[in-house]
Amino acid sequence: MYTAAVLTVSDRSFRGQRPDEAGPLVCSLLEEAGYSILETGVVPDEQPDIEAALVRLADQTGAALVVTTGGTGFSPRDVTPEATLAVCERLTPGIPEAMRAASLAITPRAMLSRAAAGIRGGTLIINLPGSPKAARENLEAVLPALVNYFLVPGEGSRLYEINDVDHGTVAKVWYDSPALGMKRRMSIYTPPGYETSGDRRYPVLYLLHGMGGDEEAWLTQGRAAQILDNLIAEGAVEPMIVVMPNGNASQEAAPGETHFGLVPPTVALPHTMDGAFEEAFPDIIAYVDRTYRTKADKQHRAIAGLSMGGFHSLHTSKQYPDMFDYVGLFSAAINPRVEGSEIYKDREAKLRRQFADAPKLYWIAIGKDDFLYKDNEAYRKALDDMGVKYDYHESAGGHIWKNWRAYLSDFTRRLFR
Repeated sequence: MYTAAVLTVSDRSFRGQRPDEAGPLVCSLLEEAGYSILETGVVPDEQPDIEAALVRLADQTGAALVVTTGGTGFSPRDVTPEATLAVCERLTPGIPEAMRAASLAITPRAMLSRAAAGIRGGTLIINLPGSPKAARENLEAVLPALVNYFLVPGEGSRLYEINDVDHGTVAKVWYDSPALGMKRRMSIYTPPGYETSGDRRYPVLYLLHGMGGDEEAWLTQGRAAQILDNLIAEGAVEPMIVVMPNGNASQEAAPGETHFGLVPPTVALPHTMDGAFEEAFPDIIAYVDRTYRTKADKQHRAIAGLSMGGFHSLHTSKQYPDMFDYVGLFSAAINPRVEGSEIYKDREAKLRRQFADAPKLYWIAIGKDDFLYKDNEAYRKALDDMGVKYDYHESAGGHIWKNWRAYLSDFTRRLFR
């Protein structure tokens, strides 16, 4: 697990005159991304105090990442960047540049940020603004890249490190979706040797992201390609094609990858979990079976996803019971957010039809501290009451990538055997 510390820089919060809102928010975002928060603190806008706190957090707590909030503006007392530069041994200018670039797509005031970032020993220090909204926007802009920086050696990370094994190929492809009325982009992993394997055909896993993600999420944050490379090299999984579509039905592709340019990322998208994505899923399968050498039948298709992607996997698989013989729900959202969609009506009747010719594997996994735990518990009770068979895995932790990477590893080992 990655380790982090969060330091709030604010005179008023230090004096108890204003609650610290940005610090707890940053902790929550880091925990969701798989970080363990070792320590938090609040210091005034005094450079010696900020420097002392940064030195102690970097040198004594063992934190791989220290994130500060506040003190990055033009006020004479905004000295967090000066304190950071004073204690760092090497600068990492690309991080604040990326944060400013992402924020500039939202507000021109982003160019006024003086945030800095650098490395002290083995610790990366990053400045964020003091505004909770701006802190979230800036941190979310760089979190995916930090996954590649913080690969902590050990059993947990072995499967998603880049090892000396044969590697698959990742392509970004565009397909036509008549159901959604647009061309859309998705990421597709083909296993090592696919290009030279003649007429060999492969099973397919459709792997779906969560809310706030896109067709890049499982690759950048989930390390799906590295996990598959390593498991295939071990002989632990059947070589397979992995299709990672964009689950946001209103988007053509990830922000910055369409003719609309670098639009601000947001989770408040139209058609989010309203049935449109599930209804259009046959368009994805049609393209994949037409373009790749697939084993195009139920016995050789799997669908799985995290959070919103688990929701999509649940409802897509029951809507099309002849499509998938393997279903994986990773920390899945269960209950529809909108009423009226035909996709979500008659859940029990559709599940009974799905399990009349039961999937070979219906796998549910969740962390005991996940905020969706109760919903998953209620869903499992509903399945129990119906008398259907499923596999259940409960892990430690919450709604975090550390769990989802492990779930992907466990799930794929069980496929197509």
